[in-house]
Amino acid sequence: MSDMNFKVSEVYGQAPLKEPQRQLYFIEKCREFVSQIKPEGKPLMLVNTFGCQMNAHDSEKLKGMLLEMGYGEAKSEEEADFIIYNTCCVRENAENKVYGNLGQLKHLKKENSRLKIALCGCMMQQETVIETIKNKYNYVDLVFGTHNLYKLPELLYTAFNSKEPVYEIKTEHGEIVENLPSVRNFEYTASVNIMYGCDNFCSYCIVPYVRGRERSRKPEDILNEIKELVNDGVKEVCLLGQNVNSYGKGLEEKITFAELLRMVNEIPRLERIRFMTSHPKDLSDELIFAMRDCEKVCSHIHLPFQAGNDEILKKMNRHYTKEQYIALTEKLKKYVPGVGITTDIMVGFPGEYDVDDTVDIIKRVRFSGAFTFIYSKRVGTPAAKMPNMPDEKLVKKNFNRVLEVLNPIIFEINSEKVGKTYKVLAEGISGHDKNLLIGRLEDNTLIHFKGNIENIGKIINVKVTDSKTFYLLGEQEDL
Repeated sequence: MSDMNFKVSEVYGQAPLKEPQRQLYFIEKCREFVSQIKPEGKPLMLVNTFGCQMNAHDSEKLKGMLLEMGYGEAKSEEEADFIIYNTCCVRENAENKVYGNLGQLKHLKKENSRLKIALCGCMMQQETVIETIKNKYNYVDLVFGTHNLYKLPELLYTAFNSKEPVYEIKTEHGEIVENLPSVRNFEYTASVNIMYGCDNFCSYCIVPYVRGRERSRKPEDILNEIKELVNDGVKEVCLLGQNVNSYGKGLEEKITFAELLRMVNEIPRLERIRFMTSHPKDLSDELIFAMRDCEKVCSHIHLPFQAGNDEILKKMNRHYTKEQYIALTEKLKKYVPGVGITTDIMVGFPGEYDVDDTVDIIKRVRFSGAFTFIYSKRVGTPAAKMPNMPDEKLVKKNFNRVLEVLNPIIFEINSEKVGKTYKVLAEGISGHDKNLLIGRLEDNTLIHFKGNIENIGKIINVKVTDSKTFYLLGEQEDL
């Protein structure tokens, strides 16, 4: 990691052109402003994250840069002097939540003349959103997108020097900028981006349009980051990408995701490896065998199938059939015994009037968990123009049917674990009960358990004593 203590402004007479030195320079410049914001004490910032794990990891970087600028961390929006929303646009509900929260910030802006408000992330890559913000939320000070998140220091410095709102939305991605400051939300687990963007263009999905085309990080940068994390006490990493199975495209060095997994598996003192998300269309035998062979790779895979009907899958541009998906899961279970398979399920896509095939997949695969949601029309995607939208009442009926089949299966799988002992990474104190610890089994099942607080950060034996639909209860075996 770059040394953040040296005075870049003393080394360079003007802002460097090369990254990350340019942003390090502006971090120093912003420190001068931040130190003067609040004479009575350190100014506070709040990063509010909407959406997926990728956004959560991006927010760790935003927070890391803001801390280096001299901000402290606020516990609420009311006490913050800088608020940034890292937004999501995968579904309409996510956008509406941002607008709702943003509307409530107007009175805070009036009460606190120091307060600056920033918006970034996926929503900001849409022209209609930018127009809405300019017209209805003109008290926002800074707006930028997904392709220039790394430029927060430079953009905030511009905002400090401007009487007008600052907007910078790039329509195409540039270089991958390494070695900017970041913080972790959790002490013993960490997410690591291995790639950005997506080339799949599923007909319902806005992600390729707002996050750009696929580009992979160099393997040496990934390995070095993980080694630094391990040196800082991390025991488990989750490798992130919109589709990790296609990792390696565009790199000069020919490398597959399976090969990267094997390289990460060799890092000393790293104890667990997870990854997400995998697209079924290019889940290779090579990857399945890597999961089988690498002792640190957890026996869990998140493999979205979205819908069961072949015609609907074709309209979705998913490039596999129902039976091909089921065959993949059978191969996973054959070569990775005890593997937990989780998934995404969408209901109500244009032309979907029944969920018989979706229910059949659920019954045959027996998922240990799933994200379920109703199709949300996203302007700019091919699906948004498709006819034959099913009636809202029918969609809700089909959605409930899916849950009525799915949830009992998840509960059955969890119930089968009662009385058995599993290896669990004790991640911290449970938010469910302060007298319990929290962790995950290798197959990603969440467990709250009685255990010694001294064992936080260690992989220990935990006996399952009870099961709920979405988590387990247990007790440290040698308590």
